[in-house]
Amino acid sequence: MISTHKLRLKIGQRLLVDDLNWQIADGECWSVIGRNGAGKSSLLRTLAGLRPAEGGHVELGGRALAAWPLAELARQRAFLAQSRSDAFAYSVIETVLSARHPYHDSRYWEGSDDHAMALRALDEMEVAPLAERDVRTLSGGERQRVAIAAMLAQDTPLLLLDEPANALDLAHQVSIMALLARLCREQNKTVVMIGHDLNLAHRVSSHALLLHGDGRWLAGSKQEVMRADILGDCLGHPIDIIEHGDRSIFIPKETPA
Repeated sequence: MISTHKLRLKIGQRLLVDDLNWQIADGECWSVIGRNGAGKSSLLRTLAGLRPAEGGHVELGGRALAAWPLAELARQRAFLAQSRSDAFAYSVIETVLSARHPYHDSRYWEGSDDHAMALRALDEMEVAPLAERDVRTLSGGERQRVAIAAMLAQDTPLLLLDEPANALDLAHQVSIMALLARLCREQNKTVVMIGHDLNLAHRVSSHALLLHGDGRWLAGSKQEVMRADILGDCLGHPIDIIEHGDRSIFIPKETPA
C-alpha cells in the first residue's frame, strides 16, 4: 500500500527519523508510538504528502508520492489532522460532503450518492442528528466525530489519523478504534494512526512503529514491538504489562515521589 525509502525527517537542526525503510501492506493497522516531539505528526503529514521529507521518499502503490496528481491522491488516502479550525459557518452535512469533492471530476454539485455516503458516515459516528448544525457550535468530541465521518465519506483505501481518539469520551474511543480495526479486517483498508493510549493501540493494531525522536525507530508486529522493555526505553518510563484473558494491559510503573 505505502512504503518509505531511506526517509529522513528533521525539525530545524534536530534529526527526528533517519533511514526509515518501512513497508505497510494492504489491510494492516499500524500504531505510531513515541514521546511528544518524537516526529509522529511530522511523519504522518509526510506520508500524506503534506510535508516534504529532508531525505528519501514515500511511495504509494509503488509510485512516488510526488508523482500523484492531487485529485487522484485524494482518492487514495485520507488524512485526519490532530486539530482543526473552523472559520466559516458550514453545517455538519456540508463539512462531510466536502470530502466527496475528489470524485467530482465531471460535475460540480454533489449527487445523491454523495449524500447517501455522507449520511451513512454521520450515522456510523452517531452524529447524524447534528447534520444541520453549524460545526462551530459543536463540542470537541462531536467535532472530532464529524471529522472522522468526513474521512469515512472520502472512502479511500488508506487512512492516516493523527490521534483519532482525541477529545472523545471512553465509549466513543472504544467504538472508533473498533471501527478502524473492522475496516482493515472486512474491507482491507489500511490504517496508520497516532495515539498515546497503549491499551487501545495494542487492542486494535496489527503492527506498531516506535519513534525515539533522535533518528532511531523500530517497526514490526505488535507482539515484537510492544514489549515492556522496548516501550519503556522508547517512552522514557518503565512499563508493566499484565495479561488478562486475551488482553495485554499496559501500566506505567510507579516511581518514588
